[in-house]
Amino acid sequence: MSSKIKIRIEKATKVFNTFQREYPAKNPRQKRVKKLKRSHIFAVKDVDLIVHQGEVVLVIGPSGSGKSTLLRCVNRMEDLTSGSIWIDDICVTESKADIRKVREEVGMVFQSFNLFPHLNAFNNIALAPKVIKKMGKEAAFNKANGLLRRVGLVDKAESYPEQLSGGQQQRVAIARALAMDPHIMLFDEPTSALDPEMIKEVLDVMLSLARDGMTMLVVSHEMGFARAAAHRVVFMDKGEVVEEGAPEKIFDDPDKERTKRFLKHIL
Repeated sequence: MSSKIKIRIEKATKVFNTFQREYPAKNPRQKRVKKLKRSHIFAVKDVDLIVHQGEVVLVIGPSGSGKSTLLRCVNRMEDLTSGSIWIDDICVTESKADIRKVREEVGMVFQSFNLFPHLNAFNNIALAPKVIKKMGKEAAFNKANGLLRRVGLVDKAESYPEQLSGGQQQRVAIARALAMDPHIMLFDEPTSALDPEMIKEVLDVMLSLARDGMTMLVVSHEMGFARAAAHRVVFMDKGEVVEEGAPEKIFDDPDKERTKRFLKHIL
């Protein structure tokens, strides 16, 4: 792991505005009136986080704690309300930032695969290099084949998403993200939609990336992966970072009572 900072998050806050219906007390002389009350939800609140080159950081926390929102803000799929996020020397939260360039550097894998259903596995992987990087047909062919080999799916090159298992689809999704040669990989609960027997095949690919020195920010509750690959674990609740530290510290001897209560339910 290098001392170079790849991701720097400073005072990141994301607020969602919602409207709730309110029903005033009934008055027999008046009609019942519906009113809308505006409220604010802090999905992410004053988060500071640094990820170094080659570091694997695992983010855990209960549902609704802001983990996925934070990840989506890193490559600006969501805009922060306040604060800043830097990828290398690019402030992605500035309006003038070249977000297309940022997304070429930052690969993202989603919980729901998001493969193109009308393309086979090979073309799902080869499409972005050809369209975005203007890669030639032969180079894109070699790139896609190499990545299919890396994720163990050379024999599924001609298969369409509906013909693949969940674990196979997720491995194709990882290969597709890697096709752009990213320096950083974001994983948003990549195994949560999979059957238990399919989880290992996805985690094996992620472990391989970690061993190769890929910088990774991962939202997951896969404790085996955390102990095997993570350099640091961050626990979030109600949009805030409650505690962070080495996996053995967080899992075996956390400092915060809220962290202890959460871990009792998943360990």
